[in-house]
Amino acid sequence: MPDNAPRTSVATHCPYCALQCGTRLGHGASGTVVEPSDFPVNDGSLCQKGWTAPAVLDVPDRLRRPLLRGPDGRLAPVGWDTALDTVAARLRRIRDEHGPDALAVFGGGGLTNEKAYLLGKFARLALGTSQIDYNGRFCMSSAAAAGNAAFGLDRGLPFPVADLDAADTVLLAGANPVETMPPLMRHLRKADLIVVDPRRTKTAEQAALHLQPVPGTDLALALGLLHIAVSDGWCDKEYVQERTTGFDAAWRRAVTWWPERVEQVTGVPVAEQRAAVELLGEARRAYVLTGRGAEQHSKGADTAAAFINLALALGLPGVAGSGYGCLTGQGNGQGGREHGQKADQLPGYRMITDPEARAHVARVWGTTPDALPGPGRSAYELLDALGTEGGPRALLVFGSNPLVSAPHSAHVADRLAALDLLVVADFVPSETARTADVVLPVAQWAEEEGTLTNLEGRVLRRRRLLPPPEGVRTDLEVLHGLAVRLGEPAHRYPTAPRQVFDELRRASRGGTADYSGVTYERLDAGEALHWPCPERPDGQPHPGTPRLFLDGFATPDGRARFAEVDHRDPAETPDAEHPLYATTGRVLAHYQSGAQTRRVPELNDAVPEPYVEIHPDTAERAGLREGGTARVTSARGTTVARVRLVGSMRTDTVFLPFHHPGAGRANLITGTALDPRSKMPEFKVCAVRIEPGSDAP
Repeated sequence: MPDNAPRTSVATHCPYCALQCGTRLGHGASGTVVEPSDFPVNDGSLCQKGWTAPAVLDVPDRLRRPLLRGPDGRLAPVGWDTALDTVAARLRRIRDEHGPDALAVFGGGGLTNEKAYLLGKFARLALGTSQIDYNGRFCMSSAAAAGNAAFGLDRGLPFPVADLDAADTVLLAGANPVETMPPLMRHLRKADLIVVDPRRTKTAEQAALHLQPVPGTDLALALGLLHIAVSDGWCDKEYVQERTTGFDAAWRRAVTWWPERVEQVTGVPVAEQRAAVELLGEARRAYVLTGRGAEQHSKGADTAAAFINLALALGLPGVAGSGYGCLTGQGNGQGGREHGQKADQLPGYRMITDPEARAHVARVWGTTPDALPGPGRSAYELLDALGTEGGPRALLVFGSNPLVSAPHSAHVADRLAALDLLVVADFVPSETARTADVVLPVAQWAEEEGTLTNLEGRVLRRRRLLPPPEGVRTDLEVLHGLAVRLGEPAHRYPTAPRQVFDELRRASRGGTADYSGVTYERLDAGEALHWPCPERPDGQPHPGTPRLFLDGFATPDGRARFAEVDHRDPAETPDAEHPLYATTGRVLAHYQSGAQTRRVPELNDAVPEPYVEIHPDTAERAGLREGGTARVTSARGTTVARVRLVGSMRTDTVFLPFHHPGAGRANLITGTALDPRSKMPEFKVCAVRIEPGSDAP
């Protein structure tokens, strides 16, 4: 059946998190309806967001025509030719006057593999710029850096989600799947959970053991757990000797983190530290999984590496029934970082500085290696440079809302306002879109074909049920239209997802993330294909690789690497002016910047406004009451939120969800310190003070 043929129902996947739960979409009396499918990751279940996903398709303020900001400062509808001609002309003028790196692109972890791939190609060929990165830098980059260093390969889960069904013990470091990916909990029902989180989250409430460290001290805790594993005899010495390198250097760091010192720094009692290691050590099948709580720090890569060290010492990675993994966040957070929209990467998870990688991709693209730009700025560095001397003067945004999601968002707003040209492609008028010079209405999940890659490295088919509304184009059509207007040959930018994917397959061939053996035909036939899935020389289909590392790690010698890491304080700690820690995160009803979920009545009614969780004693000292408002102030700014008194909160810590816009943006207070390896901003800890606010946030 042609990809654009009318359909009464389709098998596809949820548009939200990286579980990519299987769904079936159909037509009902009141519009599009969704049902869960018996897909391995969700096993016939959906969360609240999945059940209500069709509501986003026809929200009242859905973008249906291009918008152009006129001389009066207002956005007004125009035709597609006018919009694209205007964008192309202004891009050419800026490039001619300031050079190609005056143009920049900001992508998203929710884009399909095809869109992420073509966006990277468009940036580097049609624009000629090195300035491209994406919001996934704010999500999985620390675990990716640690995983690549330890294993030679970064895949969120190097095993299928369903393997967790048989786990005896699972350590969740900085993850709250009860709220962020509820169907995952179906796979954790039998396991004893160890949850590492400063908050007593809904996941922590279900845990056998909750370790509640001071914000920003996860690395010290991981070092302490490794210390106990070795000193108390839980270390798998045979595994360490035969399958790893670097243990001695890692141990020299961990040996100084004896349990009592760890308790002093983290606040986690010695008995709980020992109990955690004992649960892991006694388990026949154990897993260590990290999430954003451990990774969104200025030392996030080292923290993820420290938890990998613990897993290696216990002999877990590369062993059937055990392992280490990262709970990837965004819907295509895995595929989105593999195919070229990161500042330092080319398709196939190739590094852009590698001469062989450049030569291979240049051949596929029909150009020369010298024509490809080098690495550009990472996400926050890119946003910080907008409109500055030597920085980009034009920005194209696809699938992201940095005005809400980026740290120090008031500063980001200033930088966006300093641009000569801001273009946003979206399907709803997000906060970033409302500030744009040109807004391009694009199709969304149920209106397009493509592929995504979930957190277990499984390539999935997104299938189209509906045509886009009249006046709406796909992202691929937008990129094609702009590229042709910028002088590129039309054939370089296909608009059919299947054609783009076939080119992606060739571009990824031989790379770390090799998709060359994956085809639409195989996916449509129901095959479960996890990358790497190379195209075999003998023409026989490769089965894919659901479980990595069983025969060796993806390093030159086949051994995993321990990392020599040590604890350091976060970039900002409480002081007399800002005596409390603030941490941020997601809640069940909302997703990312909330641009979609805040438009769904059922979800918005559940959490209609920003709030701050505070211990009752802390609130009393600050003169705050339940249901009142609080001003939460850091060195960068102030956000206003409704007070929720939570007795399980640490008295030195407050928590804010980051889904709301305006004066309630949690990212008005978050800091900009970056991890030196992953360039992850320090979202999870900053110093604040709290005081009573006005009646309404």
